[in-house]
Amino acid sequence: MRIVSLLPSATEILFALGFDKEVVGVSHECDFPAQARTKQVVIHSRLPHDASPAEIDRLVGEYVSRGESLYSVDAETLAELAPDLIITQDLCHVCAASPDDLPTTLARFLEPPEVLCLNPQDLGDVWRDILWVGEETRRGHEAEALLKKIGTRLGELESQVEGIEHRPRVAVLEWLQPFYVAGHWVPEMIEVAGGKDALGRKRTPSFRVTAEDVIDAAPEILLIAQCGYSAQQARDEYCGMSFPEEWSAMPAVSNSRVYALDASGYFSRPGPRLITGIEALAKILHPEVAVSPEAESVAVPISATAVTTFPSSLRAASA
Repeated sequence: MRIVSLLPSATEILFALGFDKEVVGVSHECDFPAQARTKQVVIHSRLPHDASPAEIDRLVGEYVSRGESLYSVDAETLAELAPDLIITQDLCHVCAASPDDLPTTLARFLEPPEVLCLNPQDLGDVWRDILWVGEETRRGHEAEALLKKIGTRLGELESQVEGIEHRPRVAVLEWLQPFYVAGHWVPEMIEVAGGKDALGRKRTPSFRVTAEDVIDAAPEILLIAQCGYSAQQARDEYCGMSFPEEWSAMPAVSNSRVYALDASGYFSRPGPRLITGIEALAKILHPEVAVSPEAESVAVPISATAVTTFPSSLRAASA
């Protein structure tokens, strides 16, 4: 079987199921595991590589308003790869290529490949998608084994968290310019890790908020998990911004409980590594819990002194 994955999370699932050789094509964002980077890239972003977060937000808005795709398909390369199966998604047309990007290209095939479209809304959907990919690729046993390992880790974590009474209020910012709150499975991840999402809603797309909204939510822990960013990139972006002076009075900031996260690896991609993201959240929320070594290194603390504030109105700051 020859497989093309246009979705980073699907690529991770496929490699976890042992498809080292069968995956012949990927998107430009498929960077895990390392071997995925050796595969032929068939999808490219139309956004400038060096665009700032604010510019990305503006360009995305323009593309969406015109009904245009953010991605270009290398039709010639895709035809040469002659895949039997293409895996894509229809959850977020900003995050990855969708079925809308394929019709013209697939029309050129004498025998079009099967297209598997994933659309997870919560953790249960993510785990079911692993089984679904396994079934479609005849690796059902491997998918069940992978899910069993995830379930074991999840059960061990939940047994540690269930006896903890205090559930800290958490705010997760998926984007900073402008502010967006993480949605879909992320609020559920926080709940499983022993916290309460102060702004996000389960099974709901991320949505825009103001600085005033974040301040009013009074989170005890603030997480910077920018979609597509590593933890260090998220930290640098946050530290390079200026905030209204009320920002420093938030419990999370005043108590130095602000963390940058590797969103690409452990939060925004609905794949096997979400379990490590849940463990990382639990360690942030409740330092006494025991987690995997990988989860220990997911978060980068941001000190309160890294925040630059100015005495202006919230409206001006969040514009």
